[in-house]
Amino acid sequence: MRIAILIGSISDEEKMRPCSKVLDSLGIEHIFTVTSAHRTLERTERIIRECEAGGCQIFICAAGLAAHLAGAVAARTIKPVIGVPLSASGSALGGMDAMLATVQMPPGYPVATVALDGAGAKNAAWLAASILALGDVELAGRIRAAREGFAQDVETAAAKLGNFSLAGK
Repeated sequence: MRIAILIGSISDEEKMRPCSKVLDSLGIEHIFTVTSAHRTLERTERIIRECEAGGCQIFICAAGLAAHLAGAVAARTIKPVIGVPLSASGSALGGMDAMLATVQMPPGYPVATVALDGAGAKNAAWLAASILALGDVELAGRIRAAREGFAQDVETAAAKLGNFSLAGK
């Protein structure tokens, strides 16, 4: 297993499922589980140890509200940690609390922070894949192919709208 996706609450699963789908599409082995920096600290520590022993190279952590999961993981590993701040029901701050808790880490304990919610979930997977691709030529090729597909999707959409030309305007 190369990547561990850790969510702070089962209510975060729907927002983070796109992360797992991107990793699946790229053929990257990963786990997806729930653990809490506050409610199950011992479980979190055990998961980190077991994941590292099993070859985990990157941790993707998502949480809302106080959002300390990514920081708690970064404090216990030297592997890269990517944080996905999540907006949470019941929060009057609309995810800003999670964003600040995830991005503001003390020096020496970095958390690479991506966007909120679903877009962040997808980009966390793409960032993790890019990191792994530094030493994996085949994965790099799959990422390039996916990006070529994204570009083709834009060209196809543009063709449906008709020709674009500034000539004569």
